[in-house]
Amino acid sequence: MCMSKIISVVNQKGGVGKTTTAINLAAFLAELGNFVLLVDMDPQGNATSGLGIDRSNLTHGVYQALAKQKRFHDIIFNTAHEGLRIAPATQDLAGATVELVDVDRREFQLRDLLSEVSHAYDYIIIDCPPSLGLLTINSLVAADQLLIPVQAEYYALEGLGQLLQTIDLVREHIHPDLEILGAVLTMFDKRTRLSTEIMEQLYQYFPDTIFRSVIPRTVRLAEAPSFGKSILHYEPRGKASKAYERLAREVLERHA
Repeated sequence: MCMSKIISVVNQKGGVGKTTTAINLAAFLAELGNFVLLVDMDPQGNATSGLGIDRSNLTHGVYQALAKQKRFHDIIFNTAHEGLRIAPATQDLAGATVELVDVDRREFQLRDLLSEVSHAYDYIIIDCPPSLGLLTINSLVAADQLLIPVQAEYYALEGLGQLLQTIDLVREHIHPDLEILGAVLTMFDKRTRLSTEIMEQLYQYFPDTIFRSVIPRTVRLAEAPSFGKSILHYEPRGKASKAYERLAREVLERHA
């Protein structure tokens, strides 16, 4: 690949496995031989700490690049995974939403920054905040494609219409080439009828783009971030690991 594929992992609903998906998709894409950058656009910084970076010691991250205090290249850290780097989120990132409001071309700030480094990566994965604010809009505008994690639970599809409406607005006014790469079902428990029903409803929203890989609900997957590890490093042979490897292979297939 001469230019990276930029994929934003987005869902404004919190707790749907968005950051878990961003971390583990990035880890497995790297494991499968790609050079990957994970960009943490969520002020909570869970993707940063989930890959073992101590946020309390961070002096620079995405915010400093957005604020033009640092070059984007200079805020990137190596991770424990060969081929995977991260642009971390510091505590300051929450302030960027307010500060960007008066900036010229405010929706394009992240896209402009990524254009400086995109030649160096096969994939750039962006972990969006669980909201539809300016940081998420920047993440949508910077992306080629969107990956939408959807939790297998009763209210999962609530808010999905709003997200799709936002995506349509971004396409209409700013980024007509933005594509939905697909939706992936997370926290799936095959013992419940509800999970199967959600899967069926999801097909109505995304008839052609649901990933075959389904991410199971497992204790180990929930534990891994608290140890600063991807599931690949925490439980490489577990169900969740296999599911994320399948997802990464499917993503590569779609770009083949």
